[in-house]
Amino acid sequence: MGKKYLESLKRLALCALGAVIYAAAVSLFLDPNGIVPGGFTGIAMVLGEFIPLKTGTMTLLLNIPLLVAGIFVFGFRFLGTTVFAVTVSSVAIDLLMPFGPLTDNLMLAALAGGALMAIGLEIVLLQGATTGGTDIVVKLLRKKFRSISAGNFFLMADGAVILLSMIVFKNIDAGLYAAVCIIVSSGLMDMLLYSRDQAKLIIIISDRHREISERILSELDVGATFLDGRGAYSGSDKTVVLCVVKKWLLPRALKIIKSVDDRSFAIVSTANEVFGEGYKPHDGESI
Repeated sequence: MGKKYLESLKRLALCALGAVIYAAAVSLFLDPNGIVPGGFTGIAMVLGEFIPLKTGTMTLLLNIPLLVAGIFVFGFRFLGTTVFAVTVSSVAIDLLMPFGPLTDNLMLAALAGGALMAIGLEIVLLQGATTGGTDIVVKLLRKKFRSISAGNFFLMADGAVILLSMIVFKNIDAGLYAAVCIIVSSGLMDMLLYSRDQAKLIIIISDRHREISERILSELDVGATFLDGRGAYSGSDKTVVLCVVKKWLLPRALKIIKSVDDRSFAIVSTANEVFGEGYKPHDGESI
């Protein structure tokens, strides 16, 4: 019971850290410089032109319907951590606002704000929560469209919000700086979320397939699978070796293949996500 309590406490502490980092991006770099970061925070900034509410408070109000939707899809654990993260980020945005901007250089503000947003979001998402808004929308969409990365979903959603802000504020320059912000944010987010899970998929066709697989197993401690194949030209039966290795093991794997059979045929591709022993559990999600 004590271990579960400590795990929950650790998860909440990381959620709070990520939420505060996200809030710092908005309050210390983006909002004071008129750079709309996209998402519900960006919508809140646009609505702030017409409704006299602080950005954090407006963001919290906009999130309520999506939080309710999130309960039905992801359960009450999602509700607890996400409500906590949304509340912390919204309150922190309002509390940090008087201390910004830390720079008046719009390019530096866009770069720093985008980077901090990505780092904060990544920390929160890895705890099974979100900071609300488009984070929830993206998490819902990723349930249906696993082939599209989180960064690309954020890029599309944030692009629409930035376009709206350019129309409302009639400021193309601010919109372009905001575009820089979300490009940095989405690119860095994909790198942080997925790069650690990436591996290399190797498909090997060789008459000495058994020796290759045995050496890969013994020297790299990596498993392999034999697949039955047939040459399209020769019509002869072939055994195809399929294996997945960590990125840093690829040079050693290729060296083994070459040393055993330098006439072998090997195909190397990137596996963005790998589930199973030695990688992510099957119930794990990047977002």
